[in-house]
Amino acid sequence: MSPLLPLAVAPAAEPVIGTGETVLFWIMAPLMVIFALGLIFAKKAVYAAVSIVFVMICLAFMYTALEAPFLGVAQVVVYTGAIMMLFLFVLMLVGVDASDSLVETIKNQRWVSAVAALGLVIVLAGALGWATLGQPAGLAEANAATNPVGVAEVIFGKHVFAMELTGALLITAALGALTLTHRDRLHRAITQRTVADAKMRAWARGDGRISQLPTPGVYARHNAADVPALAADGSPINASVPKVLRVRGQQREIGEFALDPAAHVNDHVAQSGLANMPGTPAPELPAAMIDEEDAK
Repeated sequence: MSPLLPLAVAPAAEPVIGTGETVLFWIMAPLMVIFALGLIFAKKAVYAAVSIVFVMICLAFMYTALEAPFLGVAQVVVYTGAIMMLFLFVLMLVGVDASDSLVETIKNQRWVSAVAALGLVIVLAGALGWATLGQPAGLAEANAATNPVGVAEVIFGKHVFAMELTGALLITAALGALTLTHRDRLHRAITQRTVADAKMRAWARGDGRISQLPTPGVYARHNAADVPALAADGSPINASVPKVLRVRGQQREIGEFALDPAAHVNDHVAQSGLANMPGTPAPELPAAMIDEEDAK
């Protein structure tokens, strides 16, 4: 009898989850559930974004603990990085205080959504009821040719049809988002001619101005954006200060920077040494360099 025969017929060792992985799971899983509920029930978009970032980072830790480092890195780079940046760009463009419209752009969409959700729940319940749980297969065979190659073989080799359905689902979701956010135009598009006509009508009524507003600041002593510019007659133009500063009450008065001639009679300001200006004379070029410049 061959001494290797018992080793050949012996059952393969079952994969065992280590203590560290178990502790990590029971720490991360409740936190992921809590922040997932926060994502659903958060009233502010910023809180929802923070919740989904936390869920994605915890999911990356879980992937790494399950011997799938490629999925963990992809989870951080693709989802937590790129997709969350897209969400944040949308928040910056729309605004944090933007309110959702309660007007349905598609009629009876709530009933259709409720029926579809009920059907999905029935399908998932049936699938879970018929599912049988066997012994864990482990990742040794899948990661035999490194984890990225194993993931690629599973996704694009064994589940091609599922990937095609996922792509179609993503396209449908994008079209659905465009449809739900579509709003009918309530007025004509504002063109350059429309703006010019509005300025002319306001000027005819004695309200507004035709030209652009001057930049704020008094350039003698102060040139910040919180001081109004001066008109030709010396009066301050309050509209030249940005509206944000005016609303916050951060606009400063022109009198704070008005010149007092008696107090500045003997002031001496050092100059740069240019011609016809006080200070150190401007440097003179050697005659040889002047001749070379003239030759050029």
